Amino acid sequence: MSANSETTFLDGAQTKYDREKELKAFDSTKTGVKGLVDAGVTTIPKIFIRPSEEISEDMKTQTVNRPVPVIDLTGINHTNDSRQKTVEEIKYAAEKWGFFQVINHGIPTNVLEKIIEMVKKFHEQDDELKRQYYVRDKHTSNTVVYDSNFDLYTSKTATWRDSLAINTVFTGHLDPELLPPICRHMIQLGSTLLELMSGALGLKPDYLKELECVKNWSSVYHYYPSCPQPELTLGTSPHTDATFFTILLQDHIGGLQVLHENQWVDVTHIPGALVINIGDLLQVC
Repeated sequence: MSANSETTFLDGAQTKYDREKELKAFDSTKTGVKGLVDAGVTTIPKIFIRPSEEISEDMKTQTVNRPVPVIDLTGINHTNDSRQKTVEEIKYAAEKWGFFQVINHGIPTNVLEKIIEMVKKFHEQDDELKRQYYVRDKHTSNTVVYDSNFDLYTSKTATWRDSLAINTVFTGHLDPELLPPICRHMIQLGSTLLELMSGALGLKPDYLKELECVKNWSSVYHYYPSCPQPELTLGTSPHTDATFFTILLQDHIGGLQVLHENQWVDVTHIPGALVINIGDLLQVC
């Protein structure tokens, strides 16, 4: 990485600055983006500002108002016909969209609301309490990790978010009985989705589970502080998930978009719904 970088901003001006120094200065605080907000910044640091050409290119991609598929899981335990109908709906959504929302999935709405509340409490607590979990090495043996931008030193532009993660990918499988109830709920839902996806692929129900697709998992809780210049940065950059699949809980603020047929589509917040994202690993199966 070059120590000095030249960046073109929206006004066409160019400036040189020590990007690596600024990255290290931000990282060393161990307080993330929330620390910048608490410090009262009114101008975001340059490491968060997207290049003007990237913003211009994004503006060329049309945003449309189209509903992402919503699948009701109520019928999967009723009759074979209702279960097969759900399997076909998942097959269509996975093939044509790579995203869909599920409702009536068995996880109470108040439990999901408590997740959002607890994530907010963690990120808004005293800095010293959060710092003990702050880790930069993504291959750490720590199961619980707090950081800001896991790819801080490799991405072109930092994004305006902090994250808390429970990760078993590098630390090994955790006994579900030792986990908070919400984690156990998510693992059970993941197991159910694997059965339905196996059916959508024309395989026996336990096929994907026998591949131990849910043996290792991670649970990530993103926090997006208020940004003084939101037009210059992003909360999360465009990406695909390097996972088998992702179960995502979106709050009432929304903001999630998916790229469908070269158009950005807003994923409308539905109270109690969970968004399912088909990951890279499942796509290669």
